[in-house]
Parts: sequence; structure tokens; C-alpha cells
Amino acid sequence: MDYEIMMNGNVRIGQRAPEFDAITTMGNISLNDYKGKWIVLFSHPGDFTPVCTTEMISFARANTYFENINTCLIGLSVDSNSSHLAWVYDIYCRTGIRIPFPIIADRNGEIARKYGMISNDVSNTETVRNVYVIDDKGIIRTILIYPLNIGRFIPEIVRIVQALQMSDCTNASTPANWIPNQPVIIPPPSTFNELIERNSEIEKNRNGINWYLSFKQPDNNCIDGDECNNCNNKL
Repeated sequence: MDYEIMMNGNVRIGQRAPEFDAITTMGNISLNDYKGKWIVLFSHPGDFTPVCTTEMISFARANTYFENINTCLIGLSVDSNSSHLAWVYDIYCRTGIRIPFPIIADRNGEIARKYGMISNDVSNTETVRNVYVIDDKGIIRTILIYPLNIGRFIPEIVRIVQALQMSDCTNASTPANWIPNQPVIIPPPSTFNELIERNSEIEKNRNGINWYLSFKQPDNNCIDGDECNNCNNKL
């Protein structure tokens, strides 16, 4: 995988997230510091820019929601750490909002290029608005890419993490427009006898439309998720 990342400057869902060591607004970190935590790693084009400022404020306001589902936020751009600090301080002075997660200063673009955050058709230096959801085992589970002029919808990123965690917990899938506490999709049967049995269950319980699409309510221990204590404890 390292060779593929080096040659293509890109990663895919299901691959192990590339390791990194970085300088941030909260000190030096490495990906290895976050073992056992889910991570939302996101890039932004530049400090002191309007769309990015609204995103930082929105991520900061949502940080508690991410912590409650064992998820830590990490921002990144190719700006310097001094620029990051000046920017987050300006946000704090003008809004009273502290940015409670680290922002990586990727000055040489090494991390950005490992993850494929730079689109040469858009800019040779600025990172586009990438989002990588990395699970507690270090595997990339979701990749989102937004253009420079469109801000991210933070509640959807929260929902994606919740859906992934629910799917892992229940060994099931989530349907379109799923939100927490709603039923999940049961894996379809793999034998004819299981198919007949599934259709009988659907007829009895009214929990699906046919053998290939039926639902169940998640167990209570999968609904709330794990709580993340002190995501930035090491920083």
C-alpha cells in the first residue's frame, strides 16, 4: 500500500490510513496517538478564508457530539502553525469560540499528498475540502471531497460516523436517510431455506418488503455508542 500511495498520491476506502507525524496547534501528534479512537481528518484550503472559518466554527460547536461517539477531529492545511494559531485566536476573539481540536501545519504538503488532498486541476498547493473517516482500527471507512467554494454539512459527517459504528455493532446496513434509533437492514439470506424463513418472518412481523429487504431494531447497547473521554488527552 505504501508504494501505491507514493505513486498515486491517493488512498481508498478499506486501506489502512497512512501514518504521519505532525506539528499542530496543540503540539506534536502522530496518527498512532489515536489508537482505539475514530478520527475525522479534514483538510481546508487556507486560514483566514470565509468558508473555512465557518467550517471551523461549526466543527468546534459539534466537537462534543463527535467526542460522545468516540471520535476525534483533526484539521489540516498547508499553512504554517503560526498562521493557524493567529487564525484560531482571531476566531476566539471575535466569537468566543475555542477550536478544541488540533490543526496540522502541513507546510511541505507531505501529509496532504499522501492522502490525495491536493487536486492539481484546482490548485497545485491548496488542499480541497477532503474528509476522511478513520475507524478505531486505523482503517479508512469514508472519503468525502468538496470543492473549494462549498462548505461541508457537519451533521452529515456526524451521521456517517454513527452509521458506520451502528453497522459494525449490528452486522447490518443502514438504509437511505438513516438516522440514529431507526431500524437497520438485516443481511439477506444466503440459502433457499433461509429465504423462505425470512419471508415468513416478514409476513408475521411486517418488517420488510421481501426476503432481500427486511429490517430490525438495533439492540440497546448499539444505540448510544461508546463515549470518548479526553480525545486530546495526549496533546
